[in-house]
Amino acid sequence: MKNIAIFASGEGTNAQNIINYFKFSGKIKIALIVSNKPMANVLNRAKNAEIPTLVIDKNSFYESDKTIEQLKAAEIDLIVLAGFLWIIPERLIKNFPDRIINIHPALLPKYGGKGMYGMNVHETVIKMKEKQSGISIHYVNEKYDEGKVIAQYTCVISENETAASLAKKIHELEYANFPKEIEQLLS
Repeated sequence: MKNIAIFASGEGTNAQNIINYFKFSGKIKIALIVSNKPMANVLNRAKNAEIPTLVIDKNSFYESDKTIEQLKAAEIDLIVLAGFLWIIPERLIKNFPDRIINIHPALLPKYGGKGMYGMNVHETVIKMKEKQSGISIHYVNEKYDEGKVIAQYTCVISENETAASLAKKIHELEYANFPKEIEQLLS
């Protein structure tokens, strides 16, 4: 059995999609949900799915090995960032080399980096008059959105596209492809 830890900061819709995808898998299990926000809805989703949770604070995450120890105790094979907004500390990356992945709502290397998340990305993509956008699934390194790209999926941007309508298209790409890419990485 391969164990996944999902890191999320908010609503947890991508986390829920991943939970649902692997619910009846005999090979892959969501073993832990980690959040940096004690009131994040992703924690309710984890509770409803009977998945253990871990709420982290900035000090212990960046200044100690506490999170690493808890991930190792849970025998985590892959860390999946699904809307987790903190940069991952180097010590965590070194303990899980090529075993931390992220999903980004644009076609990297464009529209990545600090502050480029959620609607900020979609508004910028439209403002720049791009003809297409999409998602990038990538390994995590010490810099925002600069790790090696694993896969990208695209969608066309229509003439009268809005940030909200583009966000909907991007979510559909995420839901359809992120769990499959996770499954491929672990098989």
